[in-house]
Amino acid sequence: MSVAADFHMWFTMVVVLATIVLYAADRLPLEAVSVTALVALLLGFTIAPFEVGGRTFDTDEFLLGFANSGLATILGLLIVGQALFQTEALERPTQMVLRLARGRHDVAIVATLVAIGALSAFLNNTPVVVMFLPIISAFASAGGGSPSRVLMSLSFITILGGMTTVIGSSTNLLVVDAAARITGERMGFFSFTPVALVLATVGAVYVLFVMPRLLHPRQSMVDAMQGGGGKQFIAEILVTENHPLAGKRAVSGMFSGMTDMTVRLVQRGERPILPPFEDITIEPGDIVIVAATRGTLTKALTGRDALVTTEPGTGDAPSVAALPPRAARLAEGIVAPGSRLIGRTLSKAAFRTETGCIVIGIERRSRMPRMVMSEIRLEEGDVLLFAGRDQDIDRLRGSRDVLLIDHSMADLPPRHTAPRALAVFAGVVLAAATGAVPIVVAALAGAFAVIALGCINVRQALRVCDSRIIFLIGSSIALATALEVTGGATAIAEAVVDLLDGQSTTVILSGFFLLVAVLTNILSNNATAVLFTPIAIGIAQRLGVAPEPFIVATVLAANCSFATPIGYQTNLLVMGPGHYTFADFFRAGTPLMLLMWVTFTLIAPWVYGL
Repeated sequence: MSVAADFHMWFTMVVVLATIVLYAADRLPLEAVSVTALVALLLGFTIAPFEVGGRTFDTDEFLLGFANSGLATILGLLIVGQALFQTEALERPTQMVLRLARGRHDVAIVATLVAIGALSAFLNNTPVVVMFLPIISAFASAGGGSPSRVLMSLSFITILGGMTTVIGSSTNLLVVDAAARITGERMGFFSFTPVALVLATVGAVYVLFVMPRLLHPRQSMVDAMQGGGGKQFIAEILVTENHPLAGKRAVSGMFSGMTDMTVRLVQRGERPILPPFEDITIEPGDIVIVAATRGTLTKALTGRDALVTTEPGTGDAPSVAALPPRAARLAEGIVAPGSRLIGRTLSKAAFRTETGCIVIGIERRSRMPRMVMSEIRLEEGDVLLFAGRDQDIDRLRGSRDVLLIDHSMADLPPRHTAPRALAVFAGVVLAAATGAVPIVVAALAGAFAVIALGCINVRQALRVCDSRIIFLIGSSIALATALEVTGGATAIAEAVVDLLDGQSTTVILSGFFLLVAVLTNILSNNATAVLFTPIAIGIAQRLGVAPEPFIVATVLAANCSFATPIGYQTNLLVMGPGHYTFADFFRAGTPLMLLMWVTFTLIAPWVYGL
């Protein structure tokens, strides 16, 4: 190897090592680290051109990661998944499963993940994760937990299941095909299943019961905007004929169907009915005054059995029943000092007439009024929760009476488009699972369809295109390309093999497994599989043993892409929805990778008679 080649190889190794350390430290934004690594490669290979295969290496190849089909696939699938969340299309299936699990959300999640692991042994992992990502998220949210505690488990359990059969992942097929070309013998469908099942079982115990404790619960911006913090608003529900609350009778002071709300008053004509509510039946014409979080009120507005109807109210009464059918967004605003609203009721202030927005609830920090909203006189500092169209809410930005809280704006779930979102989702999964079209085509077509069908708008779609994922994929592909073309990956492999020379077969096999497992988290798992299969067979021939243990070690170790999000596509799929950082994968995935190594080291000599 020439001095110039040595320089480029060592330069690349330094950049790779520094990038991984900065990712794991999590002190700098992931995007900044990714761009820095990319710029370092571009400058290094531009200032000192690299000759490979009789030509000068084109640095434009470092930018091909941003046009990678894997990146387009991930972004397209995230948009389709966001449409399912936005329309709340999976709420009913989720509730059905939870009823079968007798309300035990943890049991439902574990049982579903075990089933997913079994399914992954026979289907490509990516469509399996796409299929169950929104379902697992819904289970976690329904139980009041954070999806960040379980979504990484979803990715890892599919990887563990996928390593058990030849068709479980593309990595397995690559290794088996490469080994068949070199040795002339093809491994059977279940050749390495006994060993892989032991590893998968041990790994599943860690993934299901230990790893969630290592992950921090994180609240998404959407959850925060929808009232996850517990702030209580006073709201009123006008009970009409055929309303879900009509005929509901209080039991022990509680009304069924209102478990997440505190009923503060039932106004029946001129007669106020105060708690405790004993032998009280809600009748048409009643106005029910409740205290509830923003999230609960959002569900009351949009649920299939909505407590809030879209029938127009009377006059300027601020009843939630007066919500206009085409209202698209919820927002919060604070009654400003010196506001003309101070000391006036909403009806006297003609808030709806002047702004076009309907006040859904009022939050007051000092005390919670026990009266109908039309009688509440506003005070400085009151927080108003209101609904309206985009243009109506935008006009409030210049208001001196109400200070709009920008980060509080969120779209109401368009539940009427849920069947469309489900149809698109089913079509994408079916197309990807059957191979009718390439998965990138199915993903992008699905993203276009959910936007065109009104399940999600362009603003919402762009919101899930996480810049961390885009820059992470682009820079990681550039780093992997540099390692391959400079011979860095091969040099690392040869150095470790030379280091282990003279050791027992068991020690060499164990060290080889660990080497492949580490590098599969830096390179792609498929690149690692292609690189190490001939090395594995060469080591076996040098030792005079059967190549099968080393081929199996390559298969299983190349699937141990747990320690970084760039190791496998499903890790990147859950990174955005789970709000994970690089450090999260390193902290939770590294023990699993080492556990796989130790387990293989213990059972492989016994299985293969080494």
